[in-house]
Amino acid sequence: MTTAAPRRARLRRSLRVLSSVLIVAGAVLLADAVATLLWQEPVSAVYAHFRQQALDDRLEAIEQTPLEPAEERALRRIPDPRRRLAFRARALERRIDAGDPMGRIVMPAIGVSEVFVQGTGTGDLRGGPGHYPDTPFPGERGTVAIAGHRTTYGAPFRRIDKLDRGDRLELRMPYGRFTYVVERTKIVPPTEVSVTDRVAFDRLVLSACHPLYSAAQRIIVFARLREAR
Repeated sequence: MTTAAPRRARLRRSLRVLSSVLIVAGAVLLADAVATLLWQEPVSAVYAHFRQQALDDRLEAIEQTPLEPAEERALRRIPDPRRRLAFRARALERRIDAGDPMGRIVMPAIGVSEVFVQGTGTGDLRGGPGHYPDTPFPGERGTVAIAGHRTTYGAPFRRIDKLDRGDRLELRMPYGRFTYVVERTKIVPPTEVSVTDRVAFDRLVLSACHPLYSAAQRIIVFARLREAR
């Protein structure tokens, strides 16, 4: 009897500690869920914040990197400004790999200014929006396509459903500025790949999962190129 009482006391203390740990863990999980619903997933948001800072520094270095001498000579022989932009786009494309920063996407209507990277793989999108590698760079003819998260890793595209017809979007590249105007939004299945097809004019397509907290569909924003400089 004398040894049973201390054993029961230790057991009660262990149960109290365990219950306290479970209560704290439950509160943390609840807080995370509430933050995700009202804002975005907080842990991955912190990670994305620091990734964006690093990408911004790398983008600045890319902007300050001159063309190769042969490229500079070739560029001087191109009188047409639009062809010069296309030449610079191809030069950048040769220099960067998946996950490298390409430029900055700015959407004033929804308060977004994010460095976007080359590639749409899982690792690429953890740092910011990602450019579909099989679509052209801004400045080249065709449909430029960029994907982004809506609830995790900074959720850069969380509010793209709030973009309205006529809203301006800008891609700030190391070699030029490209302004697009939103034309329409469309909900499509994840298997719909025709949204990135080339059309009769140059455009930008933004893609994200839809609805929030689900990957059942995709929301697509179509924007037409208004100015390239």
